[in-house]
Amino acid sequence: MNKKAEPWYLHAGLWAIIVVLVVILIQVSITGPNQIVKTREYNKQESRLRMKNLKQAQILYNEKFGKYTDNLDSLINFIRTDTSLLKIMTQFDTVKVYSIKGDSTILVSKNPFFNLVSGPFNYDSLYISPKSGRLFIVNVDTLLEVDTVIDRRGKIVKIDSITTIGKRYLIKNPDSDDKIGDVDSDALLNTESWD
Repeated sequence: MNKKAEPWYLHAGLWAIIVVLVVILIQVSITGPNQIVKTREYNKQESRLRMKNLKQAQILYNEKFGKYTDNLDSLINFIRTDTSLLKIMTQFDTVKVYSIKGDSTILVSKNPFFNLVSGPFNYDSLYISPKSGRLFIVNVDTLLEVDTVIDRRGKIVKIDSITTIGKRYLIKNPDSDDKIGDVDSDALLNTESWD
């Protein structure tokens, strides 16, 4: 009974396959889920910062025009081109800091917009959610007030109606339940759902 020895390269090949499978298993079970969690957290933080910037834009738009807008292009074009807003975005305040070691002065930006997780504030980032690339949803309320004038005999003389657009707004993330504001409630104006 003479057994022929198996070739060495067969054992080496099997060990190489085992090592590759272990590396793949580690990737799938440890590294992959960590990357998924990091991506989910990035998308959540980035979306919320973009939505906060849209909220700031709506507030500034309302200060200038007396109403909110549901047109994302008009809103972003306003903050991109309004000269008084551009001036504010580049200004700094000096703040006096008092400490035991001595007083100092620091510069604080007046820019009302937040820097993003992905980098500095960017106008074009305000359009889309980072998760799916879909547009943020922006709505405003429409209120129709009807006033009926009746004479002393009970006949309707005239009906006046006033339509008011843009007293409240809603900014919604298309990829989650995150939202800012509400078109039905003054109490939720400028309120972020995640706070």
